[in-house]
Order: sequence, then C-alpha cells, then structure tokens
Amino acid sequence: MNIEGKRVFLRAIEKEDLVLLNSWANNIEIQYWLGGWHFPTSSEDQQKWFNSLSCNSINQRFVIDTKDLGVIGTANLVDIDWKNRNAFHGMLLGDKDIRGKGIGVDTVMALMRYAFEELGLNRLDGSMIEYNNASLKMYIEKCGWKEEGRQRNWYFRKNRYWDRIIVGITKDDYFDLVKNNNYWDE
Repeated sequence: MNIEGKRVFLRAIEKEDLVLLNSWANNIEIQYWLGGWHFPTSSEDQQKWFNSLSCNSINQRFVIDTKDLGVIGTANLVDIDWKNRNAFHGMLLGDKDIRGKGIGVDTVMALMRYAFEELGLNRLDGSMIEYNNASLKMYIEKCGWKEEGRQRNWYFRKNRYWDRIIVGITKDDYFDLVKNNNYWDE
C-alpha cells in the first residue's frame, strides 16, 4: 500500500533505499535543519536501524517517492498514541534543489490525509529549529499547522543555542484547511 499525494507517494522503506538514506544521515547540511542529535552513521548501523522497523510499530517511517525523481526524502509518524489518537510527525527532503516546489506541501498533505482519514488520529505534533523559516512557513501558512509553543535554547548548533518551535494540527484544522483550499479536488 502506498500513501498517495498529488505528486508524491509515501511507501515503506526498502533495503535498496538504505544507501541513499545513509548518505542523507551523514550529510551535515541536511542534519543542520533537523531536530534531534545526529552522529556519523555507518552502513552497518543503517542496516540495524532498518531491521528494527516494523509494520506493527508505533513508529511508522516512509520514503517519499515520485514517478519522475525517484526517492527524494523521508516522512514519519512516530510515537503514535492509539488511546489518545495523536502522533509526532517529521520530514526530511534530501535534495535541496527540490525544496520550495510544493513537494513538501504535498507530502504533509498526504501524510495528514492518511493520519486523519485512514488511521483515525485526532492530532499531529511536530517541532522545528527556530531558524528553519522555510519549514515553519510551509507547515503554518500552507499546511494549516499552528505554532503552539517555544522551548528556549533547546537545540545546540554551530556553537550556540536555538529555540525549538512546537507546532500542531488537529483533525478539525485539517478538514477546515481542505474545505477552504480544495486541495484534494484539484
């Protein structure tokens, strides 16, 4: 099963994706924009991580694939809380040349559609480093997410601390967005 957007489809991570994922995991320019802490990753560690993935897990990870460009990134729903119907979402676009072309928006829209319309989740959470203005603009202005808080001095990058911006969206927010922008009707 694929999760379909208008331009992308999200699918399970396959063994043949690992070389590309490992190159992104070791690319400092990509990691600078992401939350969390990243260490150099060997192909053996990447294989161990892959072997730990499970379709019955509370952590669902996907590659972002396109018909014309192939695999361009990853997206996830992690820490899925089935009782309270929420999850944390993150995304990585591997090639900087594809950013700003609507592919990220389509990925988030497809993932929200899957989370809210198929899994029955009620809310998604996320976070970004304060200097990641492109992601903040995309999530808030184009995908309907709301800024819900700020954790001061959360991330340490390039010898200084940066705030963590907390964002979220509810199922009602998503349906209001789709009603207003007719995203899936185009």
